Amino acid sequence: MPLTHPRRQREARTLAAMLQIYCRAHHGGSTLCSECQALRDYAEVRLARCRFQENKPTCANCPVHCYRPDAREQVRQVMRYAGPRMLWRHPILSLRHLLDGYRKVPPVTS
Repeated sequence: MPLTHPRRQREARTLAAMLQIYCRAHHGGSTLCSECQALRDYAEVRLARCRFQENKPTCANCPVHCYRPDAREQVRQVMRYAGPRMLWRHPILSLRHLLDGYRKVPPVTS
């Protein structure tokens, strides 16, 4: 399922950049290790299937947690480490992600 909306594409790029920073520091190498690549693939599937589509808030502000608990904890660790470093390596993506955090959270409908 492709990510067609620019906002969701940007969110996927942001997560990929964070995973790259985290993986390089914790697992070495210039490409993603298999564990980090699997997490990226999983996150992109979840992002593509998001029920809010282009009205999606950032995952931290989302009322629906669609990640498995173990994957959510992995992403939390990645973001905790890579988030501050994103300001230096990807300042535009960081700023856009910060601004996306102020988006109004859509109501949950069943």
